[in-house]
Amino acid sequence: MRFAPHSLSILKTFISRRSIAVAQRRGLSGAAMRLVQFCRHGDGGGIRVGVEQGEGLDVVDLKAFDPSMPSTLRGLLELGDKGRECAQRALASCQCKVNREHIQLLSPILAPEKVVCVGMNYRDHCTEQNAPIPKEPIIFSKFPSAITGPYDDIILPSESQEVDWEVELAFVIGRKGKDIKEEDALSYVAGFTVANDVSARDWQMKRNGKQWLLGKTFDSFCPLGPALVTSDAVKDPHNLGIRCLVNGDVVQSSCTDQMIFKTAELVSWVSKFVTLTPGDVFLTGTPPGVGVFRKPPVFLKKGDVVECQIDQLGSIINRVI
Repeated sequence: MRFAPHSLSILKTFISRRSIAVAQRRGLSGAAMRLVQFCRHGDGGGIRVGVEQGEGLDVVDLKAFDPSMPSTLRGLLELGDKGRECAQRALASCQCKVNREHIQLLSPILAPEKVVCVGMNYRDHCTEQNAPIPKEPIIFSKFPSAITGPYDDIILPSESQEVDWEVELAFVIGRKGKDIKEEDALSYVAGFTVANDVSARDWQMKRNGKQWLLGKTFDSFCPLGPALVTSDAVKDPHNLGIRCLVNGDVVQSSCTDQMIFKTAELVSWVSKFVTLTPGDVFLTGTPPGVGVFRKPPVFLKKGDVVECQIDQLGSIINRVI
């Protein structure tokens, strides 16, 4: 089952435009936007890139505005300033609008080269499990095939009986870089979005040598969206309310100021090991309240509805099937 975006109750928009100096520091040329990927109902699933006129509002179809533009957001990021400037012009024109009721929102990024995840990155989450504060980022990954849309289903695998929720702030890399200095790192970040790091705890904690990968990367275990909110539209990504609700009940509620390793540190750290490329997705860790550490533990079951919310970014809502 997919949720129709127009029927969902989504948080209000709090887009805050940054000064030119801050925008240039972040490498976004003042492009405060909410970028989305979508397909039109009845269009055979063709992917389009759009710019929201506001959270939950109609979408400007970028390729309809300029046919030379790519059909994916990753492709748009690869164009650098040219792509962002075209998106700005399209938004300002108010042309080529698509009614929200006529589209299905997809994940903002569908085929990244990498999905980089960070474990144990919230102080209050470490406290929840009586674990020490990490001295360096704990890095693992998901396969890109785990990514699913902001309103698509989470599929319970028959191989796991302990599927859990994890609301997370995610960010997307906007340009290629290696050995990035921390003071330059934010200029490599295209924007932020909401993620759910769905986790099969039995596979993560008990099986396969306690390696995390298999427990984290079942199909549909990485809902993302609803939009990529460009960096200059987020006043402070490390001071955002972050919540997860299961069947309407709040199970996680914290603030991104609890993050141990912030965005710039993560970009710099990971770039020591691998070259970062446009479209790479980072999941930055989860706050307390996950099911596995409840007493007794609570896990997702068929029919549950999981909503992940982050202030200024929006929410994703996924039914468990």
